[in-house]
Amino acid sequence: MVVAELNRLGAPVMRLDPADIPGKAVLSVDYAHGDFDGHLSVHGHVLSMGGLRSVWVRRPGDPAAHAPQPSAWLTAETRQALYGMLYSASTAWMNHPSNADQARHKPWQLKVAHLSGFAVPPTTFTTAPKVAQQFAELHRDVVVKSASGPPPDDPAVALPTTLIGPDADFSAVAAGPALLQRYVPKRADIRLTCVGDRLFAARKRAAPGQIDGRYGETEYNWEAVPVPDRITRSALEYLSLAGLAYAAFDFAEDEEGVWWFLECNQGGQFGFVELETEQPIAEAVALWLSWRRPDTRVSAPRW
Repeated sequence: MVVAELNRLGAPVMRLDPADIPGKAVLSVDYAHGDFDGHLSVHGHVLSMGGLRSVWVRRPGDPAAHAPQPSAWLTAETRQALYGMLYSASTAWMNHPSNADQARHKPWQLKVAHLSGFAVPPTTFTTAPKVAQQFAELHRDVVVKSASGPPPDDPAVALPTTLIGPDADFSAVAAGPALLQRYVPKRADIRLTCVGDRLFAARKRAAPGQIDGRYGETEYNWEAVPVPDRITRSALEYLSLAGLAYAAFDFAEDEEGVWWFLECNQGGQFGFVELETEQPIAEAVALWLSWRRPDTRVSAPRW
């Protein structure tokens, strides 16, 4: 969707999977006489680092993963060469890998969400069964969910957010960190997609008793909704603190209309929202990527 928009704008595009270096893609970088130059070649298309305007990081493979003889050492060497070259260029990132790696951690997200002024449900991460028990007794209805997502098993394993009470057996918490959060009875799920300073909010009514919006049948679709001023201020502050150019926020809207922060996915999907709401998110990404900036070196997070 974004490539189609970039083509419509007449912006040249190179698509690269780091897993194809070495092999299908070729790189060369020189540091000499106080100067720097680098080139990437994919399917005969050559890109100079001097002409690189922006980089959109979208689920890249591990460097050298497709090499004839892959190894952990070859991946490390290729990552040094590729990302070292890209970091040396004056280019804009959506999102810079260093900032994106930090932004994936849910405990860190909750801290930044508090600093940004979002409403955040009480949450605990613990390996102590007694702490988990006390948290559930304090808040009565709590949900347990994964911090990192489903495990990469085959066949795939689904881990829906699950409602539990203080009578649950918390002994297994000692086997691994548990994420417990006060349950927010919701009337709708909210997805807020942020592209630079452009914000796109979509709302989907929750089915009666629905805990996890990703699972369960519902008769409702995503609909575009206005972004409250308070949410706009908090979202832009979050992006600034985290050093992100793109983010997809998930909220639970309660019966009083409060948007409770659940998480911020720095690489979250937006296609399903655009298809149902017709919000021009892909166009916004393409415009951000194609914009010429006087100095595009990304700054580190402010916090």
